[in-house]
Amino acid sequence: MKKYESIEVTEKQLEDLIRQGADLIEEGLQYIDHQRMTDRGPLDILMVDSGKALIVAELKVVEDDTMLVQGIDYYDYVTRNIEGVARVYKDFRIDPSQTVRLFLIAPSFSIALLNRCKWVDIPISLFSYKCITFENSKEITPIFLEVTIPSAPELVEAYDLNDRFKYITDSTARERVKDLIKEIQSLDPAKIVIEPTKYDISLKVSGRVFSYIGPRRKHFMVWTHDTEKKWVPFPIHQEDNLKPVKVMLKNNLERFAKQG
Repeated sequence: MKKYESIEVTEKQLEDLIRQGADLIEEGLQYIDHQRMTDRGPLDILMVDSGKALIVAELKVVEDDTMLVQGIDYYDYVTRNIEGVARVYKDFRIDPSQTVRLFLIAPSFSIALLNRCKWVDIPISLFSYKCITFENSKEITPIFLEVTIPSAPELVEAYDLNDRFKYITDSTARERVKDLIKEIQSLDPAKIVIEPTKYDISLKVSGRVFSYIGPRRKHFMVWTHDTEKKWVPFPIHQEDNLKPVKVMLKNNLERFAKQG
């Protein structure tokens, strides 16, 4: 068996090794580019997986907890500009409809970073690495190993409509939103469903959301499609604000109900 030794590499060397052998990280992985400029600085590496989903990779050659935040910043930029990125690198046939993935690649990860990752609600993968050279060879061989992120505890939450109402501290605004919901639900009680969510109230017809109501302390918001069928928020501070919104809600309700 050949003798080998572990060596340290620079970030530039690590980038080059990934460029030459991206599929050592994950089968079918292709290197696209590195140091692409974003509004948060240059991101380390862009890749595409075998399913044509784009991958943002953040690299470190030492254990560094800041890489998670940096990676999310670059992930945010790429996700917001996915259509443009796909056009720039059209030869790689990136599928912009697929969710972008985030890779963190470092020699090791702290327990703190692992615990933070379990609460990050994006596709994230961690890979530790070490680089070795064999006896009588100058060639550097990287070895990547996927690190398991701990599972977050399952939270079973039941949301209560009254809790959403109680969030509104202004009694007039609270009664106004209750009256609005009653009025809308009375239009088609068999098909309209009112569901409290973590922060808002969804209004559905035939299983489709046609509006969200967002309680605020002194007023509330209504999200629905306007006359141009654009999803728009409407702040409701007084009764007059509701008149045009009610018309839109009824129109959208009828439209969605017809579509089934």
